[in-house]
Amino acid sequence: MLFKVLSKDAFADLVRLILESNEVIGPKQVATGADGKPIHQYLPISRFEELDLGYETTEFPAKTYFLPYRETLSTFRFDEEDWDQDIRCRIQRRAIIGLHACDINGLLKLDKVFERDAFPSPYYLSRRRNTLVVGIDHMPCEGGFCHSVGANVVTHGFDLFLTDLGDRYFVSIGSDRGFNLMSKVDARDVTDDDTHDYITERRRISDAFVTHVRVQNLPNLLDLEFESPVWQRWGDKCLSCGSCAMACPTCYCYGVTEQPSMDLSESAKVKQLHSCNLVDFAMVAGEHNFRPSRESRL
Repeated sequence: MLFKVLSKDAFADLVRLILESNEVIGPKQVATGADGKPIHQYLPISRFEELDLGYETTEFPAKTYFLPYRETLSTFRFDEEDWDQDIRCRIQRRAIIGLHACDINGLLKLDKVFERDAFPSPYYLSRRRNTLVVGIDHMPCEGGFCHSVGANVVTHGFDLFLTDLGDRYFVSIGSDRGFNLMSKVDARDVTDDDTHDYITERRRISDAFVTHVRVQNLPNLLDLEFESPVWQRWGDKCLSCGSCAMACPTCYCYGVTEQPSMDLSESAKVKQLHSCNLVDFAMVAGEHNFRPSRESRL
């Protein structure tokens, strides 16, 4: 991997350069919570000044720009004994600036499902490959335990990744696309002082984690405790609303419906994200439900 250093002004120039030819998404404050903390979302920006890179977390993950809640997979038109199919994938260029390491690690999990399978999804691929990803380091969010699962560090899956060193950014270059962008702004080579400051900052971030979760042997423990009373206890609290799946950076369950017109002259195949916590998720013909209770769906 290549590394460069950008001044804060040069980074602003970089964002403005990206804005010239891309739809740009970034963290923006949309409200203030009851606790007084700002609420952020990944939203389109038109100016560098709209970016709030000091955000803690967002209401919804970046996956919404790669797996939209609802999308039309294809449309069909019928004409007597003939028919025509129309399939469209997004090819417009997009950039998402300000993703945290945990966000990018979430995308890498989705990549394994939708890119590297025997049958990759052209819809996901078209969005992923046409999206420039610029990540940034951050101090741990409240209750954050990504350090425990190794998600606080990312080494691939991005084009550029920034670490704030105060008056400058230490930039990890993760792709040819990122390298070409860096060649268009005033970036300089890394010095020994830059490397020392980067290592010091990374150690400061790592040491700041106060929430730790033991995940060793977790798959075996889940199998052993399949009938544990803990599922009943949490099931009693579950609303079966599916909000957790919408907020999760890696949940991707979906359903596909056919939507024919009333005169049967055309139809659309529509994909919509689903949640395994919804009551009808495991329902099959005859209204038999393999997971009828809330605790069985957790």
